[in-house]
Amino acid sequence: MFFKIAQVRISVTQSYIMNRLKNNRHTPEDLFSSGQNSHMAHRSIPIHLALPQIPVGLAWTAGSSVHDRLGRPLRDLRISVTDRCNFRCSYCMPKEVFGKDYPYLPHSALLSFEEITRLAKLFVAQGVRKIRLTGGEPLLRKNVELLVEQLAALRTVDGQPLDLTLTTNGSLLARKARSLKDAGLQRVTVSLDGLDDTVFRSMNDVDFPVADVLNGIEAAKAAGLGPIKVNMVVKRGTNEQEILPMARRFRGTGVVLRFIEYMDVGATNGWRMDEVMPSAEVIARLSAELPLVQLDPSAPGETAERWGCTCACLPAAATTCARCCATARPTTRSPAPLPMCGRAGPTAIPKCAAPVKPLSQWTGPSASR
Repeated sequence: MFFKIAQVRISVTQSYIMNRLKNNRHTPEDLFSSGQNSHMAHRSIPIHLALPQIPVGLAWTAGSSVHDRLGRPLRDLRISVTDRCNFRCSYCMPKEVFGKDYPYLPHSALLSFEEITRLAKLFVAQGVRKIRLTGGEPLLRKNVELLVEQLAALRTVDGQPLDLTLTTNGSLLARKARSLKDAGLQRVTVSLDGLDDTVFRSMNDVDFPVADVLNGIEAAKAAGLGPIKVNMVVKRGTNEQEILPMARRFRGTGVVLRFIEYMDVGATNGWRMDEVMPSAEVIARLSAELPLVQLDPSAPGETAERWGCTCACLPAAATTCARCCATARPTTRSPAPLPMCGRAGPTAIPKCAAPVKPLSQWTGPSASR
């Protein structure tokens, strides 16, 4: 198993996607070609509307490989199915920004399940092999199991089932795990920032108990949604004391624990460098109690260093890399397509996640994907 950052990001509104794809001659390749979508409204364009012709230079054929501007092939697709979340984690969707009056997208502005499936099918025809559903909190999307079922029916260009997974905060996982598995979901990644209930309630900022997320993880294991990955965002001065308890809890369980540095996600989370615990410190803290054995990469261009003992650390600042991470990210809303690891603005310098000492991944002495 390994951790991938989506460096190639397609951040588009529903109207932008459907405007480019409702004509069969428009493909995922087209989505890489233009960043001029900031003026698009959050409404789908009627299918009978005349659409512009795709430029001659973007002609494509089924089965041809899509590459980004750095020449990286597209293999992974992350699809945001909602912009809503029932947590208010300070590092992601703090209450000060995402309050009760925050203007979320209306349901009519979201891609329907059929539209998402059509979009996914076009990407799969271009070489995508893995699809991850995200949000917001994807389990808040009503009847999301129906979408999972539609996506699970897709096949890669060589006739193989997709690697279909979902990232969740775990709040609804206990009640949804079995139906998700029955619909065709293969595995889940769960966000869990500590085992201490007081710390966890403080970090999710909605007073949600840690026990319910742990129950969700157990339900996912019982349903066969594995291997399960658990993400812990480490924020200095808030939850770094939870590193070792988390490692002890999941060691030997088959769960992959990944420690993620507190990251700058733009202008919404009040990011400060003095709240970042570098991954080197996380590894040192783990090594003081647990013997870590470094493992070989599981795939070319992997953005992680893997360690035999169960965990993963994603640095907030890292060196650029032109060969890792081929993941597209259609999202519910964003002004322009950017590398996920870049920062918006005219003077932006991409921070691609090929870390100097990045991810440690604790899977035991012979970590298998």
